Amino acid sequence: MDNLNLIESFAEFAKFKNIDRPTMMRILEDVFRTMIRKKYVTDENFDVIINVDKGDLEIWHFREIVEDNPEEFDENKQIKLTDAKKIETDFEVGEEVAEEIKLEDFGRRLVMTARQTLIQKVKDLEKDILYQKYKDLVGEIISGEVYQILGKEILLIDADGNELVLPKSEQIGKDRFRKGDNVRAIVHKVDMQNGAPRIVLSRTSPIFLERLFESEVPEVFDGLIQIKKVVREPGERAKVAVESFDDRIDPVGACVGMKGSRIHSIVRELNNENIDVINFTDNQELFIARALSPAKISSMKIDASEGRVSVYLKPDQVSLAIGRGGQNIKLASRLVGLEIDVFRELEEYEEEDVVLDEFSDEIDEWIIEELKRVGLDTAKSVLAVSKDDLLRRTELEEETIDDVISILRQEFE
Repeated sequence: MDNLNLIESFAEFAKFKNIDRPTMMRILEDVFRTMIRKKYVTDENFDVIINVDKGDLEIWHFREIVEDNPEEFDENKQIKLTDAKKIETDFEVGEEVAEEIKLEDFGRRLVMTARQTLIQKVKDLEKDILYQKYKDLVGEIISGEVYQILGKEILLIDADGNELVLPKSEQIGKDRFRKGDNVRAIVHKVDMQNGAPRIVLSRTSPIFLERLFESEVPEVFDGLIQIKKVVREPGERAKVAVESFDDRIDPVGACVGMKGSRIHSIVRELNNENIDVINFTDNQELFIARALSPAKISSMKIDASEGRVSVYLKPDQVSLAIGRGGQNIKLASRLVGLEIDVFRELEEYEEEDVVLDEFSDEIDEWIIEELKRVGLDTAKSVLAVSKDDLLRRTELEEETIDDVISILRQEFE
């Protein structure tokens, strides 16, 4: 393989892989100097001149001219006067001879090894460039096309043909993709696996929802509205706390848009995830009340030392505060950073109720705690809920619920 073919083939390969010219030149010189060291032990007295555009390669060997019979002689760094005069007759002792080394002088084996080394170095560089590119994109939205659907993950390709991974755990439960579909997600993390970058995407991260707001709400993108916190049950429900830096801008209204135009596009992207946009405030009680929306709170007690808040509501507001499957209260707790305990306010005309803790000798403590977790802390609050609702809202078995209902009913008979 001659100089032209070797350098041209590498230049084309490097161009295809988007390697910049200075980097390509550096790699070429590094590989040719390695080849020189393998043949001549050192490359100190060699010059490597590369012209990628023309496919030219020049390797010059510089040696000092010495007498014909020196006491010590290093043929890699010195040349005898007689041999030097064969190159040019007027050379003298002490002068320097520059002799061009042809590629074929290295032998076919060394040249082929050099070519393989070049290709491998470009591949390694390509992996490093890809790793650095996506490392800088962590937390940003990108698009990819589905090209393979596996059991535990979906493989996508970006615009440059690089492989991206969307694991099942990072997909929204309602996501259904087919080959060829265009998928939007954030870059979740980038790891090196077996020497190659593994780019993992996510559609379940709160950051994905935050970035969608940035793309759909100009005021968020421009920094006029700040997203203070996002909590999600992906595909089901989310709560987003927002704050405006301009008193003239209603942050909730701006995020929702005229007739919900802005929020609807985000909801569609997230497969109809129900999104509550909440006006952030430093007033903790007011923020808790807003977080539990649409339920209306009667009163509350905050225990900062325990990281808990006791919220009291009218009977008809309890189920709204808890939400389907406990979603509303879970998300509200995460949003405000406190564990929320919901209690049902007793109406004046109602006969006396009994707190569940009074039944600890008949009902196991863990069962009482499970009922209290979903806002049912008194006998009548449990009896007011149907058995089907208790099954759906708690982790209790049907037989256990039957026993609890039976014990509580006896109290009022």
